Amino acid sequence: MDPASPQVILGVSAGIAAYKACELLRRLTESGHRVRVIPTPDALRFVGEPTWAALSGQPVTTDVWTGVDEVPHVRLGQSAGLVVVAPATADLLARAAAGRADDLLTATLLTARCPVLYAPAMHTEMWEHPATRENVARLRERGAVVLDPARGRLTGADSGPGRLPEPAEIFSAAVRLLARGRQGLAPDLTGRTVVVSAGGTREELDPVRFLGNWSSGRQGYAFAETAVARGAKVTVVAANVSLPDPAGARVIRVTSARQLHEAMLAESLSADAVVMAAAVADFRPAARHEAKIKKDTTADGVPAPIELVRNPDILAELSAGRPAGQVVVGFAAETELDLTESRAKLARKGCDLLVVNRVGNGLAFGTPDNEAVVLAADGSHTEIGRAPKEVLADQVWDLVLARLS
Repeated sequence: MDPASPQVILGVSAGIAAYKACELLRRLTESGHRVRVIPTPDALRFVGEPTWAALSGQPVTTDVWTGVDEVPHVRLGQSAGLVVVAPATADLLARAAAGRADDLLTATLLTARCPVLYAPAMHTEMWEHPATRENVARLRERGAVVLDPARGRLTGADSGPGRLPEPAEIFSAAVRLLARGRQGLAPDLTGRTVVVSAGGTREELDPVRFLGNWSSGRQGYAFAETAVARGAKVTVVAANVSLPDPAGARVIRVTSARQLHEAMLAESLSADAVVMAAAVADFRPAARHEAKIKKDTTADGVPAPIELVRNPDILAELSAGRPAGQVVVGFAAETELDLTESRAKLARKGCDLLVVNRVGNGLAFGTPDNEAVVLAADGSHTEIGRAPKEVLADQVWDLVLARLS
């Protein structure tokens, strides 16, 4: 662990998903963070104190009386760089929203002057109850980041929204908040709704083959993850992405360009910002064969040429039909950069920002990093050097936020 790194407080409330917080704790400690676990008293019914102490290497207490000479209910919150509560039950969210200080965790939440991240987990009926909705809204208004729970199997045979997001995704959100430092005190996209497309479309030739591209969706998911960390309500339209869903984001899955077109036009109607990071096929086969195309379909074994037709220009349609005040960001993936040509493309598409990046030969597609030049409709441009895709996304969100403001 890095003694110079800010301490992370991991709060654990009394839900069956408490066992998953062990994996989150492991990820935090193995990445070099100092972690102090503060469970609620009832959380110890699910995972005991020795487990938390052994995994964190730090003492574990639930009340404000242990070590009272060090005033832990004040000092822990004051010294933390981040507080993560996972799982955050309906009861914990209610007590935090009301400003209660019944135990060491809620007292720490009151004294924390750092980013606070809640990862809710509860039954669907509890998550959808108006009281819980109001508590979540109140916490978000105060600057906390409250992830939306995942959908899936809950306790027993129940299934639906309310499942704790996967530890890897909570960890990713936590890292983004830590990277923002004290800026995370007031997430600057709180109250904003954003829609992000990700991945690469596939156009079917027959039941076996398709026309597609190498996009993995990592850059689009980086936009989603950083927007969640900055407080936004995020919808991702994902085209053939095999990555885990970004914690706190709603994901709509599509395959083809026409499906992406339909979903983006519908979802963008109420969005403050739209980011078209998906790699969209410009063309599709004019006809889809109902059976696999065989090698011996012609006398010489040479298949007939494939007739192509144009797909909808999604970015241009989004820009032309946008509601007042909406900011639209497009992507231009190029094998060779020509900023004059890219400027012309920006004008044709009608978007506010165009992120121009080189692709191919090990660049951009499937890699953890990226570099780009961001061209703006007002004539300005911003160069973003090679960096993790989350860093690029954060810098583009800064440009979006300036235009939203």
